[in-house]
Amino acid sequence: MNTFTKIKQAIHLFKSIDIEQLGKLSQKVDLPKLVATVGKMDGTQLNGLIKMLGGAGHAKKQQPAINGDFYDLGTDLLPADRALQLKVRAFMEKEIQPIANHYWNKAAFPFEIIPKLAELNICGVTYEGYGCPHRSFIMEGIIAMEIARVDASIATFFGVQSGLAMGSIYLLGSDAQKQEWLPGMQQLKTIGAFGLTEPEVGSGAAGGLTTTATRHGDTWTLNGQKKWIGNATFADVLVIWARDTADNQVKGFLLRKDTPGLHVAKMEDKMALRIVQNGLITLQDCQVSELDRLQHANSFKDTAKVLRMTRAGVAWQAVGCARGAYENALAYTMQRKQFGKPIASFQLIQNHLVEMLSNLTAMQTLVFRLSALQDAGRLEDEHASLAKVFCSMRTRDVVRGAREVMGGNGILLEYNVARFVADAEAIYSYEGTKEINSLIVGRAITGHSAFV
Repeated sequence: MNTFTKIKQAIHLFKSIDIEQLGKLSQKVDLPKLVATVGKMDGTQLNGLIKMLGGAGHAKKQQPAINGDFYDLGTDLLPADRALQLKVRAFMEKEIQPIANHYWNKAAFPFEIIPKLAELNICGVTYEGYGCPHRSFIMEGIIAMEIARVDASIATFFGVQSGLAMGSIYLLGSDAQKQEWLPGMQQLKTIGAFGLTEPEVGSGAAGGLTTTATRHGDTWTLNGQKKWIGNATFADVLVIWARDTADNQVKGFLLRKDTPGLHVAKMEDKMALRIVQNGLITLQDCQVSELDRLQHANSFKDTAKVLRMTRAGVAWQAVGCARGAYENALAYTMQRKQFGKPIASFQLIQNHLVEMLSNLTAMQTLVFRLSALQDAGRLEDEHASLAKVFCSMRTRDVVRGAREVMGGNGILLEYNVARFVADAEAIYSYEGTKEINSLIVGRAITGHSAFV
């Protein structure tokens, strides 16, 4: 090693020491003599000194960024789509993150955020016309993920509005119904709800609905109850599914909030998705015009078209919930110190984090492919069901790991993991249980239906 190289390395070595450290060093040693000594060292000696000083000759390593997208899937988006993703993320972190725990604890909805959410112009993102910003199904999924990454309740509110309610009208409504409802719903000036589940009928909705619809000329009379209906307490229009007493087929109806005989009671004491305002709907001789019947909903097969489309969105929500828990837990382990060191430096903590990231990354790659199939027009029920099964199960694993690495603090809302742990339980159940979705996939791969 020549003299010039040694001098450069010596200068680099001392440049890596900050002013305060240099001042302390000058009080203990003769710095000019030390520099001269270092200058006489050969390459092996100099490298040994650098190693002994903890790699001072190299730039200080920065702490890795907190990023749940380990395979950089988001960077493959078109620039406009990537910009929208980051815009939604910024909105959620600025407007929702600071208030989420407060409203979750109160089981109340932050109505003041609806106009701000509307400004993002993301409702009905995959629909054409009616003011909808037509984009890909992958982008729709990413939006759901970004919202759920901060709060799964807001993601559920949005999924009901943009997916289930708007989707029912978009896929199955008449042109007049679409013109009447979709523009206002797209702007979040009109809020929708989707009423399928009943107090005694969940998985058996295809053939077991007890809510009835009886036609008398151009008017239908609806009677029955619906349970777990998100947005129901403040919705302007409710999509209600009922069994036609004439042909026993499932039909869809658009009920306006002031319809006589329509009563909605808020469901209380939930342990998950507490911000979502779920309602118990009672229908007592509700009169609905034939003009308000979804004109292209004539059997449960039509209802299933809506569910197939939105089930993919729930899988993305599960990914968002898992990502939020993972990222908050990772940040916590880097800041929390025990035994004089960040707990992120401990082997068992790192093992938990890697297991969480493995599940999260598998989930992300699955839903990206799922939405690619949807964009290509190749999505089948079994594709959406497999994603719902896998992602909702793995989300449970991720949030459990997040809670575990945080110890006792994992059950406190202020540390932003407990809410994800609870909300994952609701995601696991809605839009079809694990068992029902498994049977849909099982039927596809075996050719045998195991449904009762």
